[in-house]
Amino acid sequence: MIAFNVFLKKIATMHYIEQYRSQFLAHMEQKVKIKEPVNLYGPISYILNLGGKRLRPVLTMMTTDILGGDHKKALDAALAVEVFHNFSLVHDDIMDEAPLRRGKQTLHKKWDLNTGILSGDAMLIYSYQLLESYPSMTFKKLLQVFSQTALEVCEGQQYDVDFESREDVTIPEYLIMIQNKTAVLVAAAMKMGAIIADKPEDVQDLIYDFGKNLGIAFQLQDDYLDAFGDPETFGKQVGGDIIENKKTYLYLKALEMGTPEQAQELEHLYSIKPKDAKDKITTVKELFEETGSVSRTIEEIKRYTDRAFTTLEMLDLEPGKKDTLRQFGTALMNREV
Repeated sequence: MIAFNVFLKKIATMHYIEQYRSQFLAHMEQKVKIKEPVNLYGPISYILNLGGKRLRPVLTMMTTDILGGDHKKALDAALAVEVFHNFSLVHDDIMDEAPLRRGKQTLHKKWDLNTGILSGDAMLIYSYQLLESYPSMTFKKLLQVFSQTALEVCEGQQYDVDFESREDVTIPEYLIMIQNKTAVLVAAAMKMGAIIADKPEDVQDLIYDFGKNLGIAFQLQDDYLDAFGDPETFGKQVGGDIIENKKTYLYLKALEMGTPEQAQELEHLYSIKPKDAKDKITTVKELFEETGSVSRTIEEIKRYTDRAFTTLEMLDLEPGKKDTLRQFGTALMNREV
């Protein structure tokens, strides 16, 4: 949370961002209560209060505001997005057998596997219930976006699982995976803001495309930071993807651009999980650098960010509001957390 506050301070001209975030957290505190049975609702409160960037709910509120709506009316939709996001993390952690989430015990480790599954299911149901507060036409539009997105996130997770046992993953396949697993929820968060602001479908679609391209760039940046980020600010273990042999864009690009000898060495390193992974991390990072994978990854981050900004120019918005979205996107891509 400290790291994200540092990130927010970098966006000097965007003084409303912290306001959105504070209002969202107050709304979440009001709406998410521990009640009976405690072993169902206690874990939900636990995971939602572990922290995190709150990027998606902030984007829902900010989009509503920028497009001329009342951002306070977006609070329930913002919470729906955040609850769904955290539901997906709970089930991801179960599938990955992950012990930690944001430096704390994962839900299924703190309680047990059955509690993790059931509390996750309850979060998914509650995320839909939160949308019931909207008028019927708005509710229908929000539900269509939300349901389609939920299905795509599941598709992305399945691709991610499939890739663990495949040796022939391609870069286009990887980009589809991160689009579905990460980017579509960012895009949906923004489109839901446009729906609440009662904007026409062409505006909704443009803001969705803006969010999707920014979301892909965000995930590619996350891949890069996982290997080359500052341990003091990144908030996660640097080299975690390398330790887990995750076939990220960096890895796939290094295989594509490296010599046969470099590719062979990289494939070998990604077939082992040594107890002390320091040497492995160092060697893999050197291969990423030597093959040109790092520079190409940075170029790809810029390419998707530029795509987002090109879409932004197509929106009929006041220059100041476009600048707000552009500055947010730029800060997101230049982050260290």
